[in-house]
Amino acid sequence: MIALLPCGHKPTRVGNDTVQSDSSVRDLGIYLDSKASMKTHVSKTMPCCFNVLRQIRSIQRSVMRPVRQSLVVSYQLVSSRLDYGNATLAGLPGHELNRLQSVLNAAAWLIFSGKKHDNVTPLLRDLHWLRVQQRIEYTCKIVVLV
Repeated sequence: MIALLPCGHKPTRVGNDTVQSDSSVRDLGIYLDSKASMKTHVSKTMPCCFNVLRQIRSIQRSVMRPVRQSLVVSYQLVSSRLDYGNATLAGLPGHELNRLQSVLNAAAWLIFSGKKHDNVTPLLRDLHWLRVQQRIEYTCKIVVLV
């Protein structure tokens, strides 16, 4: 059993079990840290997404744009990984949202074979993708309706 406590706490005995403290834990694929800042979740999500984008980029010239788009959008690749549990990201500081937005921008550039210095807004519009902040707001609205 792991308890979410600030680092430096000694293990605690609860009955016959020892509870080890940790600065972050993963629950249902969402990383929670002891300060509820979601920095750990963002820091763990970004490398996974960029790794997948690098793999898709390696076959970029061999596949057409619709195939690249399907790969980026497909389950457990990029956009679904960004969207999973994003209601927990509500209220995240702007610099953390920008880090997640950089993943979405890189995915759009990859799909359209664009360059990093190209304007990404028209690409996102053509894909009918919302920005990260708007995705979070949309998810929160859906959660409230449900």
